[in-house]
Amino acid sequence: MSRILTVLAFCLLVQLAAPLRAEPAAEEAEAARRNVEQLDQPLYSPFVERYVLDELKQLRVDLSAQKAELLQQIVDRELGSVDRAVTYATDTITYFFYLIAGASSILVLVGWTSIREIKERVHSLADEEISKLVSEYERRLHAIEQQLNQKTRHIEENREEIELTQEVQSLWLRAAQEHNPSGKLAIYDQILKLRRDDGEALTYKADAVLELGEPQWAASLCRQALTIDPDNVHAFYQLACACTAMEQCDEAVSHLVEVISRTESYRDDILKDPALMPLHGFAPFKELLNLELAS
Repeated sequence: MSRILTVLAFCLLVQLAAPLRAEPAAEEAEAARRNVEQLDQPLYSPFVERYVLDELKQLRVDLSAQKAELLQQIVDRELGSVDRAVTYATDTITYFFYLIAGASSILVLVGWTSIREIKERVHSLADEEISKLVSEYERRLHAIEQQLNQKTRHIEENREEIELTQEVQSLWLRAAQEHNPSGKLAIYDQILKLRRDDGEALTYKADAVLELGEPQWAASLCRQALTIDPDNVHAFYQLACACTAMEQCDEAVSHLVEVISRTESYRDDILKDPALMPLHGFAPFKELLNLELAS
């Protein structure tokens, strides 16, 4: 809450100071724009993403603790209800015994045999009622115990998933900073060990394999990724690059058709990618991109 108030106060001060420095601000903005255009390195840092991941992990841990606390309150209330019900049943049975004791006193004149029969019958009825109550509350407690065990398993699974996601994200950051295709290949293999059905990892592994001059291996990896996710546009694109390297132009163009039909954002990459340069003289490729045929 204090951070939000600090940000709001800062925004208010900026708005109040804006009229006083409008012209310098415009000059500073123009200078900043020129500096941004001249940048040749990214401004972000992997530590920022690490901070976001830690905050997300802490948020999920807090939510798990809140769930556990709420479940504990529910259990406490259930146990309180059980205690009150048992107290009520005990008081009822006690009053019932008082009534029987009064009736027995009256029946003393009848004889010892009648009193003994009444006593045995009362004990039998009391045992039956108590057994029913105990069985009912044992069943309820067992249900509560099962719910607690289920919630505990869910919390443990969520914790393991958070740790796995954090480790995978760290590997992706390492892969983004790695410039050697062999190094990228090793990192993608580590990701696939953690998540065997990660189609993105298979696709980027195919890209690294293609850089190492293994188009057949890259094509196989792309087909595995498409088996996992048939709408993986990047997998179609990498498969087209692999087919181009194997001089399978018709098949490469068919995969590019799949890419263009799903998104137009790859059109510039298709025109500029060196891996697809051999297709620029191929008539179906020109028709796909609405290019003029060479005379």
